Amino acid sequence: MVSPSTMKIVRESGAVPGSEFVLEVSEVRKEFPGVVALDNVKFQLRRGTVHALMGENGAGKSTLMKIIAGIYTPDSGTFKLRGVDIRLKSPLDALENGIAMIHQELNLMGPMTVAENIWIRREPKNRFGLIDHAAMRRNTEDLFKRLNIDIDPMVEVGTLSVANRQMVEIAKAVSFNSDVLIMDEPTSALTEKEVAHLFSIIRALRTEGKGIIYITHKMNELFEIADEFSVFRDGKYIATKPSSSVTRDDIIRMMVGREITQMFPKETVPIGNVKLAVKGLGLKGVFQDVSFEVREGEILGIAGLVGSGRSNIAETIFGVSPASAGSIEIDGKPVNIKNPAIAMKHGIAFLTEDRKETGCFLLLDIQDNTQMAVLQSRYVNYGFVQQKQLSTDSEEMAQTLRVRTPDMQEPIMNLSGGNQQKVLIARWLLTRPRILILDEPTRGIDVGAKAEIHKLVSQLAGQGVAVIMISSEMPEVLGMSDRIMVVHEGRVTGFLDRKDADQVKIMELASH
Repeated sequence: MVSPSTMKIVRESGAVPGSEFVLEVSEVRKEFPGVVALDNVKFQLRRGTVHALMGENGAGKSTLMKIIAGIYTPDSGTFKLRGVDIRLKSPLDALENGIAMIHQELNLMGPMTVAENIWIRREPKNRFGLIDHAAMRRNTEDLFKRLNIDIDPMVEVGTLSVANRQMVEIAKAVSFNSDVLIMDEPTSALTEKEVAHLFSIIRALRTEGKGIIYITHKMNELFEIADEFSVFRDGKYIATKPSSSVTRDDIIRMMVGREITQMFPKETVPIGNVKLAVKGLGLKGVFQDVSFEVREGEILGIAGLVGSGRSNIAETIFGVSPASAGSIEIDGKPVNIKNPAIAMKHGIAFLTEDRKETGCFLLLDIQDNTQMAVLQSRYVNYGFVQQKQLSTDSEEMAQTLRVRTPDMQEPIMNLSGGNQQKVLIARWLLTRPRILILDEPTRGIDVGAKAEIHKLVSQLAGQGVAVIMISSEMPEVLGMSDRIMVVHEGRVTGFLDRKDADQVKIMELASH
């Protein structure tokens, strides 16, 4: 193995002559307590190509990428970068040697400006050795101009939407001029227009000879942007194929080892009385005059572009941001929901879109995260928690959702993003909600788990639960909803019945 310092010289002088691959990985193994995350896997990335990495949650994709990016240390295996053996000791080593990673969970610092986030540890200095903020702004503007990104370099990252933070993360990775760029679910928070923008950036980088590793659960993206793909399953390498030689069904079979016969198992169930009625609801400066009803057994989909106010409406119903206008009724009776605790007492459960920021307690284990919403409910008698029954029900819920973990005491931060999402769904299902609000319920979740979650949601509707489902994935909204409410710039622009809805009609209303 050569040292990082030697690799810097290799990078400057070029790759080993005749090397077809910018990155080669072989016989890589990585174990965590009770789990073999990677079992002697291999991976090869050609220059000037986009290589999609596919697999269910827990298949080992993110683990391998974190090893390549210097975040994890492998137990064994060999790595070649530009034809030269290398062992990276840290993320800084990886960056200095031309490997950058855009994480599924964004890692920007909210109180700092966009420019400060991009150039942290690389800030331009003036002749006195102090940070030259004017130069840093110019550098950021030049970078954004190259990538056609319209964001003020001097605003705080914490004030940006999730989609804009994602674009800043992408720009930061590109700023290192890396030869290997790893993108882990880069479009999870992007609109169709923003996805098209990202793809134009990726194509430009590909023509420059960059090797791009692209992790996604969205099949349409695979066929649009990837040159080839590799499939992992249960920590093992399955196959590598050119994207032109396979179908969507071929990929699913390799990923899950079985057929997924019905992605959207929507059941026809009786629609009951109005459970939730929202009338003239408003939140000053965010949305206004929102009115709709959801009935027992009904799934109401909410569609709209990112930033349309969809999530804000859900947060207001749950009491995160109390309404400034309008009213909410449950079972025909007015309720004043000032905070989430009141919402939960009325049988409302809310799965937020950002599992890292507002969902998971990352330092706690799976069991604690699962039980967090029910510690003031039916599991408490005379001030004492009925821990045995609570633990049993938590484990059963985790098994139902197929959470991949050695046990319930595993810290949730050790799970893949999709498995974290399953734990959060389990948390809210334990509350036995009568009104279930799901904001991007399958973001970052693999195709097999998506089908299971869709089936579970449909079953809950069959039990009389009123479901509100917000999703940026058009097939999910169309496949699961009885009715669809479309929102644009804080206003409801229309409703579509299941039988009348299609993608064109939704997009017309979403950009009304």
